[in-house]
Amino acid sequence: MAATSAPTNIEKEQIFGMAEKEMEYRVDLFNRLTATCFDKCIEKRYKESELNMGENGCIDRCVSKYWQVTNLVGQLLGSNRPPV
Repeated sequence: MAATSAPTNIEKEQIFGMAEKEMEYRVDLFNRLTATCFDKCIEKRYKESELNMGENGCIDRCVSKYWQVTNLVGQLLGSNRPPV
């Protein structure tokens, strides 16, 4: 059985740096998704304190499409294939 060694300080820093970048990416993605779907689905002048059914449906569709596109772009970038 091969002995596994503990990560070095440099490896720990690299892992921590990658985790930080991933967190920054996720926060940015969430902020862009929120802003995009809010601008698209919510009326500029609020009439009610809660979302109406049309706004709820719009947000559901917007978030779903945003994730689908984000996943598709990620897959295309990861595979190095030209877009279909």
